[in-house]
This record gives sequence, C-alpha cells and structure tokens, in this order.
Amino acid sequence: METRVATIGIIVENMDSVEPLNSILHDYGKYIIGRMGIPYRNHSVNVICIAVDAPQDEISALSGKIGRLDGISAKTAYSNVVFTHE
Repeated sequence: METRVATIGIIVENMDSVEPLNSILHDYGKYIIGRMGIPYRNHSVNVICIAVDAPQDEISALSGKIGRLDGISAKTAYSNVVFTHE
C-alpha cells in the first residue's frame, strides 16, 4: 500500500456542522497523525488543521466529505513523498 502525508486545512463557519465533522474525522481516525484546532471567537469561526498519512484516494475522500458539510470549507496540501507499506 502506498501512502502520502498531507494536511487538510478546515474552516468551520457553521457550528451545527461540528458534530458531523467530528464523526467523519472519527471514521478516518486510523490515518490521522495529529489535529490542531483554533477557535477564533472574535469572528465566530474555528480553524482546524489535520495531518494525515493515508492512501491518496482516502485523503481525497476525507477532504471531499468534509467540504460537502454546510458551512465548512476544506483544502488539502500533499507532500511529494510516497511511502510504501507492506
């Protein structure tokens, strides 16, 4: 299996979508290296950064599911290094 390291930047503007977001992240928990969340209370948004090590299609699926949530946007940055796991 080949995997890549990537980061997914998430902006949460709709707090009603936090529970579905956390459910999606839980489903992909085996790929998550780390997570950092920053509440920006002055503007009622949350900024979240997720670091993952996963197959390309799993990263794309995760980012797509997050981006389809109401009031949440996500962008992914991929490393150029591909890891091969047996």
